[in-house]
Amino acid sequence: MLKQTKRGFSLIELLVVIAIIGILSTVVFSATNGVRAKARDVKRKAEISSMGRLITTSCYLPDAGAGTYDIVDLVAELLIKKPEYAKWLSEVPTDPAAPNPETASLYMYTVNSNGKCALYTNLERDVEAVTLTSINVPTAGGGTGVLNASTEGWNGSTKYFQVSN
Repeated sequence: MLKQTKRGFSLIELLVVIAIIGILSTVVFSATNGVRAKARDVKRKAEISSMGRLITTSCYLPDAGAGTYDIVDLVAELLIKKPEYAKWLSEVPTDPAAPNPETASLYMYTVNSNGKCALYTNLERDVEAVTLTSINVPTAGGGTGVLNASTEGWNGSTKYFQVSN
């Protein structure tokens, strides 16, 4: 008489394998989450730097006067007044975490009546090295770099990156 052998895995073996896969995937996802935030911050800095060089060279003063503006609101007016900017502003850059990029880019422009301006955004990670130690809020004429604010911004961090004249 031949002895029959069972083929396949037991329920316990399957549950152990599923648990191991779950633990490994959790570790991988949590490790890559920081990388994604860093990549979004790199994108923010690159966009602010390139657009900041364009806008802060002449410190455009909007029709509404000195103040703080989202660049979505600023670009339409800027293209009418300075059509030569159209080739650089064909697409308005927006924060990668902006919930409604058509109405708010979360890239802010501040200008004063003294000819000083700054383009800035809130970074996502609080581990950025501070390079602007003399200011604690985005400031027109405050320089270019990372500053540490006293309160969290829209991306949940106290770090801001600004480009200013």
